Amino acid sequence: MLAIAPAIGACGTDKPAADGPAASPSSAQGAKGSPVELLDGGPAAFRRHLATLKGRPVVVNQWASWCGPCKFEFPFFQRLAQKYRGRVAFVGVDSQDDRESALRFLEELPTPYPHFFDRDVSIAREFRGGLAWPTTAFYDARGKRTKTHAGAYATEAKLEEDIRAFALGS
Repeated sequence: MLAIAPAIGACGTDKPAADGPAASPSSAQGAKGSPVELLDGGPAAFRRHLATLKGRPVVVNQWASWCGPCKFEFPFFQRLAQKYRGRVAFVGVDSQDDRESALRFLEELPTPYPHFFDRDVSIAREFRGGLAWPTTAFYDARGKRTKTHAGAYATEAKLEEDIRAFALGS
């Protein structure tokens, strides 16, 4: 992967220690009063959620609160999730993070879509993530993964281009 600037490359694999045993779902209020939630259940819950979205293209974004490039590109996902609402489903996967920091991150940068708490990267492995932060996966309306993009998007336009090419197929 070519990084345009260090701020938009992929984070390495030196991550802070994750929190203890799996906790129950946690929620807080986002900056605009919208609820934010980290869902538990591991890969099985993630697969069940994706199955409920069949018939719609899906964009999955793996992120972590400690990842600078994740924070850089997160506003792209916020805006594009609003723009494509009803046409494309978005799902977040918070990997190798601690729950409190992740909830604070989502309070600052709330999204209109659910996020799964992925302490051990087992969910991210479902879409070939977990090697770089952030990672984005695209699924077509049939539920087939069409692309996994490692690293941050340098521009919102490039992310949108990939949504159109690999989720919408246009």
